[in-house]
Amino acid sequence: MKLGAFSVSLSVQDLEASRRFYEKLGFVEFGGDATQNWLILKNGDHVIGLFQGMFEKNMLTFNPGWDNNADALESFTDIRELQRELKAQGMEFVSEVDESGSGPGSFLVVDPDGNPILVDQHR
Repeated sequence: MKLGAFSVSLSVQDLEASRRFYEKLGFVEFGGDATQNWLILKNGDHVIGLFQGMFEKNMLTFNPGWDNNADALESFTDIRELQRELKAQGMEFVSEVDESGSGPGSFLVVDPDGNPILVDQHR
């Protein structure tokens, strides 16, 4: 199963303080919009998202259709197919993508330890 680009999405209290902290670790701003309380930072192949006031817990994020530079992949497994495969394995979902649609969509699952995992397709 190919889930796409991977990043860690961090729920932060102070976006600017967190940005400065991760910049000291060598991360540079890669995307996002600070006026909307979110930034994407990158250090080599490592990507983290900083999100202030958007969700309660840190989560793992996968983006079908993107590589680690947020460039579109020529070929990828659509999020609806990923969801169908996981359902067939008995996976429980917190939220689901509409399987009758196409294009962007997301679903959310939670691992046995309560860690949220977001699969978020942008194209």
